Amino acid sequence: MQDFLTLRFLQGSRTTVLSRACILVAVIALIDWHFENNISFGFLYLFPMLMVGGCLSPLQMGAVAAICTGLTEAFDPFPWSMPEGASRLVLTFAAFFGAGLFGFATARNRRSADAHLEEVEREAELRRKTEEQLDFLISSSPAAIFTLDAAGNVQIANQAAHQLLGVEKGKLQGQSIRRFFPALANVPPSHVAPFFHTEMECRAHRQDNQVFLAHIWFSTYHTMSGPRLAAVVFDASEELRERAEFNLQQVLTGSKVLVGALCHEIRNICGAIAVIHSKLTRDQRLTENEDFHALGSLVHGLEKMAGLELRQTTRSLADSIDVGSVLEELRIVIGSSFEECGISIRWEQSPSLPRVWADRQALLQIFLNIAKNSERALEGQARKEFFVRTEIQSNSVMVRFTDTGPGVSNPERLFAPFQEGAQASGLGLYLSRTFARAFQGDVDYEPQPEGSCFVVILALAGNYSLTKV
Repeated sequence: MQDFLTLRFLQGSRTTVLSRACILVAVIALIDWHFENNISFGFLYLFPMLMVGGCLSPLQMGAVAAICTGLTEAFDPFPWSMPEGASRLVLTFAAFFGAGLFGFATARNRRSADAHLEEVEREAELRRKTEEQLDFLISSSPAAIFTLDAAGNVQIANQAAHQLLGVEKGKLQGQSIRRFFPALANVPPSHVAPFFHTEMECRAHRQDNQVFLAHIWFSTYHTMSGPRLAAVVFDASEELRERAEFNLQQVLTGSKVLVGALCHEIRNICGAIAVIHSKLTRDQRLTENEDFHALGSLVHGLEKMAGLELRQTTRSLADSIDVGSVLEELRIVIGSSFEECGISIRWEQSPSLPRVWADRQALLQIFLNIAKNSERALEGQARKEFFVRTEIQSNSVMVRFTDTGPGVSNPERLFAPFQEGAQASGLGLYLSRTFARAFQGDVDYEPQPEGSCFVVILALAGNYSLTKV
């Protein structure tokens, strides 16, 4: 019957199918009227009922079934009596109406099946396109991407993974990952441990046993074939080298600034000694004393050395930088830690800040040191707020850092080195001011009725040129 419904004459619009059913009913009625014999052709009305079943509602099908039942009885050659005729009417109507319901259910199921088939085909097409895009993304990715089975063997690996590990293309599948990433091989499968979605840094080995630092993002998942692990890896050796070189450069720069500051203090002391020495030269008893002359030469030489070192340090630190980008880096660095401590940050930054004279990393260290001091000061405070404001003056940019902490009890000793009671080394503010003054800026403290406020003063790059100290 399903094959019958798929015939061409059953296909078409609702009007076309109903027209064909009406014609078929008329033909059957004409045949039944023309042949007057003991054969009834009423059963043929089952076919138009099946046709209209897919186009009409059950109530409309009942009306058509009643018409077909009437035509059957009208041209039926058998005599009609009340008991038998009534039973025949009921059975005939039930047969026609049942055929119509069958056609109705079949058509509805077919429409549902067609819609489901279209949905499946659409999903299959989307899946195919997604798989193509994913395959292209994995194959063209500069990062190494691979998947592992429960035993830690490589299932899929892209070209970048082969290049990273120094393995010939296509030879990585099936190999144990333990040989290349021992730490990754120790990740428990998902069926015996919670699902992982994390990252880590670990030592890794290439095919030729060369060691490198690997940064890995990986996650575990479960499939019908068992637990799997997917990982994205890149070589972080260059980043490690840059980080080590940067830390070394920071240590050297900090040391140079600290030495320069100490030399500045030594020069001041030498200057005072030189003044006293010049006064003592008026004493006739010391004019012939060789030790006295040697002391004067020593002080003069020490003063020259201190001045030379400080000038070299100052010249090596200054450059024209964008202070706005440094503040953006500060926002990234302190954002998460301040949020964890419950500290709200408000940035009141001018939309376009001019370039200033400074060393980028040194300036970031100054900002970070002041921000960390405020973070420590706000611990245990009921109101935890931190404000960063910028202001442009005639020849400088002012960056103010204000907090709602307990304030500073002895502001006159803020910038002295090795302060007693400091939570760290006691050199933070001293080095911050020394850094700033090294590129002709400054760090100062502005008393507030509540909390504390530090201002970093930076010279405009367009209106300033470095001078010797």
